[in-house]
Amino acid sequence: MSSASPYAARLAAIPVERREVEVAGGTTAYWVYGPAPEEAAATIVAVHGFRGEHHGLEPVVAYLPGVRVISPDLPGFGETPPLLSGGHDLAAYSGWLREFVRAVAPGAIILGHSFGSIVASAAVAGGLQTPRLILINPIGAPALEGPKGILTRLAILYYTLGARLPESIGTALLRNPVIVRVMSMAMAKTKDPALRRFIHAQHDSYFSRFADRDVLHDAFVTSVSHDVRAFAGVIEVDTLLIAAQKDDITPIEAERRLAKMFPHAELVEIADVGHLIHYETPAEAAGAIRRFLKLPVSPAR
Repeated sequence: MSSASPYAARLAAIPVERREVEVAGGTTAYWVYGPAPEEAAATIVAVHGFRGEHHGLEPVVAYLPGVRVISPDLPGFGETPPLLSGGHDLAAYSGWLREFVRAVAPGAIILGHSFGSIVASAAVAGGLQTPRLILINPIGAPALEGPKGILTRLAILYYTLGARLPESIGTALLRNPVIVRVMSMAMAKTKDPALRRFIHAQHDSYFSRFADRDVLHDAFVTSVSHDVRAFAGVIEVDTLLIAAQKDDITPIEAERRLAKMFPHAELVEIADVGHLIHYETPAEAAGAIRRFLKLPVSPAR
């Protein structure tokens, strides 16, 4: 059965270039989509979520023609090796992001999805200069308090076992394709069979491209130990929250409370979608971004 991307034609029309930069004592791989800086309507640095990599945000990029999007692989994921400093906690990730933006796109708009929303918020609260902040599926409450708190506890057990078992067994468990598929099925809300196949194929291809089990465990602990609430009150820039009404990780009621914690925030809610806005409703997300940034409406194709 085909798992072709429903966004392939749009994405193919957007130029993309892979680059590398030395920051935080190591090499970061990143991809630049869209026009040159002087021709771009805006420049966005986009930070992906836990276990993901830059490919995950490409459907949103597909609906942002004319916008320059710079999308790195987080350290320890995709094509970016782990940080040489060791641990991959929130201080390390937010520090890396501050250095990356200063080196590659100072003054860019910052966007974070899911775990990337925590990293982006921490970086901006910690001094990263940006004119706007965009958070997609922001983590707005402790994971253990969400509607799927029991599943989160099972995930903690899973990642703990992966870290403590003999290395070959633990790594095999963490990359087990059956478990990856179960995760994918739990997150996808769409009833469109073609879109579900695409989502599962994306997770099959990219969800296990972590450097090693230690990086994955560190990042997981970071993802469930922090949320955006800790930083909202000190972020003074205009902020857009794009939240899903069926998100099992952060309930929409928690997202509404989170929006009120920012000095200057706008909340856009998307119906009939969960934690995969970037895969299931990228056009709606991109439309919200364009309105927030006051950019021309993307031409329909």
